[in-house]
Amino acid sequence: MIRVALKGLAGRKFRAALTALAIVLGVAMVSGTFVLTDTIDKAFDSIFVESYANTDAAISGKAPDISFEGDTAETPAVSATLLERVRELDGVEAATGTVIDETATKILKPNGKAINTNGAPSFGFGLDPAQSQFNPLKLVDGTWPSAADEVVIDAGTADEQKYGVGDTVRIGTLKPVRPFRVTGIAQYGSVSSLGSATFAVFTIPTAQELLEREGQFDAISVAAADGVTPEQLVSTIEPILPSTAQVRTGLEQAEDDASEISEFTSFIRYFLLAFGGVALFVGAFVIFNTMSITVAQRTRELATLRTIGASRGQIRRAVLLEALVIGVVASVIGFALGIGLAYGLDWLFGVLNLDLPTTDMIIATRTVVVAFLIGIVITVLAAFVPSMRATRIPPILAVREGAELPKGRFSRFSPYVAGALIVISLLLLARSMFTDELDIGDRLLTMALGVLLLFIGVAMISPKLVRPLAAVVGVPGEKLAGVSGFLARRNTLRNPGRTASTAAALMIGLALVTFVSVLANGMKESNRGAIEDQISADFVVTSQDGYTPFVAGAGEAASGVAGVELATSVRSELGKVAGTDKYVTGIEPDKIRSVYNFDWAEGSDDTLATLGSDGAILDKGFAEDEKLAVGDRFELLSGSGRAANLTVKGLYKPPPFYPLLGSVSISKERFDTLYDRPRNQFTFINVPGDPDAAREKPLAAALASFPDAKVLTRESWIQKQDKEFNQFLIMLYVLLALSVIISIFGMINTLALAVFERTRELGMLRAVGMTRWQARVMIGSESVITALIGAALGLPLGMFLAAMVTRALEQYEVRYAVPLAPLLIFALIAVLVGLVAAIMPARRAARLNVLQALQYE
Repeated sequence: MIRVALKGLAGRKFRAALTALAIVLGVAMVSGTFVLTDTIDKAFDSIFVESYANTDAAISGKAPDISFEGDTAETPAVSATLLERVRELDGVEAATGTVIDETATKILKPNGKAINTNGAPSFGFGLDPAQSQFNPLKLVDGTWPSAADEVVIDAGTADEQKYGVGDTVRIGTLKPVRPFRVTGIAQYGSVSSLGSATFAVFTIPTAQELLEREGQFDAISVAAADGVTPEQLVSTIEPILPSTAQVRTGLEQAEDDASEISEFTSFIRYFLLAFGGVALFVGAFVIFNTMSITVAQRTRELATLRTIGASRGQIRRAVLLEALVIGVVASVIGFALGIGLAYGLDWLFGVLNLDLPTTDMIIATRTVVVAFLIGIVITVLAAFVPSMRATRIPPILAVREGAELPKGRFSRFSPYVAGALIVISLLLLARSMFTDELDIGDRLLTMALGVLLLFIGVAMISPKLVRPLAAVVGVPGEKLAGVSGFLARRNTLRNPGRTASTAAALMIGLALVTFVSVLANGMKESNRGAIEDQISADFVVTSQDGYTPFVAGAGEAASGVAGVELATSVRSELGKVAGTDKYVTGIEPDKIRSVYNFDWAEGSDDTLATLGSDGAILDKGFAEDEKLAVGDRFELLSGSGRAANLTVKGLYKPPPFYPLLGSVSISKERFDTLYDRPRNQFTFINVPGDPDAAREKPLAAALASFPDAKVLTRESWIQKQDKEFNQFLIMLYVLLALSVIISIFGMINTLALAVFERTRELGMLRAVGMTRWQARVMIGSESVITALIGAALGLPLGMFLAAMVTRALEQYEVRYAVPLAPLLIFALIAVLVGLVAAIMPARRAARLNVLQALQYE
């Protein structure tokens, strides 16, 4: 039976190859994801390990434990006098101070525009070249800076912008732009690329001035004398530290830094694996359908084997062996393809301006094991039901012409099982969306399981829907193609289960892209509505990426432009408010009312004048959560470690989708006393007349010295955010396209097998006058009808899932907005998929030899 199975597989190479492709692509996505994220992890590990390779103890500021929505409070600096005290301690061999800033240092391109790192760090360093043992950077060319007008830049920037040693580069920091002479090019240890991140290295005094760290360091690195362990060194240093500083071993500091990054790379890994899972799920449908058709077509062959003594178990094992071989071969090819796909994914992130640090590609043993395990297991599981059907073939069918595979004894219960799965899936989806006690991990897992069961349930019930759907989507084909269209529609009804299973693969892909499109369109509408409800300003100044803070001086420069009617800045930082971590904003009470529309729950615009140095206005929802009312007092602890007792002066209701102010707003003057290096989140500007290009030009000129700041009209600001939504959508579409490609292979497979199965029938049609063109049209129309059935199931299913998620996000006022144009495009894509899938099978059907076809068995 093993030889029979292998010879049978060898005799059906083409259909086996098409079946394997479904698993190849899914395994490639999974293995490529692991290779890419392991490589990114390795790059970050190299950065942190090399940063602290010669550091036995690392001293840094100690920020309060404040974090919210993935952001953490800025770590305060330590006094430069602490460095001298550390150097005097017994057991200290050497120590040096370092200035480090992750966001403020913007290198300008030769054309004068700032390099946009798209959220990646733009490091500014102040290092002591004499203490090279603590320096993680490696000079590629030139020398370290020794004067206030000298700088070393990263190799990636130098290569991309064509800067070399001796060139002049303009750099903006917390101070206006200045020119610097490039004295050297460096890279971060052995890491070949920092992605879209940049760095600039100054002398320590220059960095302290530019980054507002006069008399301070962000970190102090200490090396132990011979015979002193890192733990002993830490114990020696701890007694002299102020309460605002902390010390760890170099290894502990490296592990702590790496743990923060590992959360980010884990998100990327699971995000991409989700798409690999979708691809494998769709592939399982393709395998199930192909194996089912193959078993049905081999009814007489398998019955003959039963006649000569093969047992049911042997038949089942033979079918599963074929699946096992397909799974092994597909896993090998998919794994190899996944390594190439890792480069492709890295390129995709680059195209979308999401470059990440990389080093030599890492292929872990875990990646190999997982790739082969999922490829083989999914293939064999998908073939299990067809293998069980094969065991039901009685020997007597070997002598019957046109024998069909008998139905299973449980087949009549299939609609009830499908209904039960759909009900269970809806319950799981409702639980994931409307139950508060679930954490994010359990919520996502429950939602994924609900969607999985919903797809399976709809796929199981869809054979009952094929006839009415084909009657509708097949009408245009009949009108345009005549008898060929009529026969095509009848052929889809011949085996509703097969048609439904083929359409289900496409249904899943289209349902997901529809879900993403509808949900994203609703979010864009919600975002626009939230901004328009809050802001009446003519112009908005933001950072280049739109969400990180920018230099406060940029707002001051914009406010001084001639013709500006009003300009007001909004600061933003994290704080601990009445024991809860939230964003705190600093506003100008006498100006904010002219550009921001407060929806007051208690108070009015006049309340703003009462803020003073101890007043605050609160988001009404936050106040209710914390049981705070007007007149109550509460404590605010800033990320810099300073506290203030404040009084609630008023409550307002911001839109929950995109509130531009924090949960607590205080006067800008009070804000600046609580936070070090305050920066602006926004600067809002009003001008007389319309906000046209003539009024925007002088504002842009005033901001030229602050490269990270950008001025936009309110409408342009909204459109910029729409563009960012669309970029993310494109990435999702590209990743989901994998499942659509797999469904195309599934349709090709099904049609090719149908042509084999109907060889005699096609010969008969040709004999009675059907032309080759009519045969092509018939097969093509059948494919298009099947694809449109998938679209007719997938598009409403995607809209339904988007509606459920929108309902679950009701508290954030996310709108449900169906984008008609994309949905029409998806329907046209379904037609195109059908036409592409039909090319090869239709070609074979048209080229059949009529006489040979009439004799085919």
